[in-house]
Amino acid sequence: MLPDPPGSKIRVVTTYGQFCPVARASEIFAERWTPLILREILAGHHHFNEILKGLHRASPSVLGQRLRRLESFGVIETGPNPTGRGSTYHLTQAGQEMAALIQPLGAWGQKWLELGPQHIDPDVLMWTVFQHLHTTQLPQKRKVVRFELDGLRRHYWLVLQRDDPDLCYTDPGYGDDLVVRADMEALVRVYLGQLPLAKALQCGLVRTEGARELARSIGDWFPRSAFAVHADPVRFDASTRSYAPVSA
Repeated sequence: MLPDPPGSKIRVVTTYGQFCPVARASEIFAERWTPLILREILAGHHHFNEILKGLHRASPSVLGQRLRRLESFGVIETGPNPTGRGSTYHLTQAGQEMAALIQPLGAWGQKWLELGPQHIDPDVLMWTVFQHLHTTQLPQKRKVVRFELDGLRRHYWLVLQRDDPDLCYTDPGYGDDLVVRADMEALVRVYLGQLPLAKALQCGLVRTEGARELARSIGDWFPRSAFAVHADPVRFDASTRSYAPVSA
């Protein structure tokens, strides 16, 4: 299906067979991966590989298919990559208005949906932390933090440097300035704003070993979700090794 002329209405091929605007809009927005693709473009990721990294479990072929479909509906537009091969992807006016649904959708999910084991992926966690580091709070000179997540054999390394931070999946070879050992769910809840980092440290859910100054600064550079303001606080019950609402 070719893109419609500029200014024309968006047409959809696969439909619910209903004229209701909610049904017609859902045919585009509710397709698997589409909200996450919009999320990534909104976050400033305009290259194919950048978007793909943010999706994690989508294959390149599926992402390519979704991008072509969104372009055919006039939601995104492609442009040349000024730095090399490939294309860049940007929201059209229609896409910007559709992407405005992402913020309230995330706020609703933060407020009303439970976090379960099926939602916790270590690669997603560490990539999200890396992408949202408070870069202005990073040290000028390179510091390396090794993350060891409980129950996981592989490790992650955050290279903290204000002008050039990095996430490594193998030892970058600079030596470790700090080791963070943590319960994976605890780190997710810290990022989501449900559990204060200080409380996670106090409960032993997050433990540090190494440079004291760097350990004390974790709260300065470790990020919190943009949806953290909508989070309900939780507490950790050591007897059951589970989390519960603070009000419970």
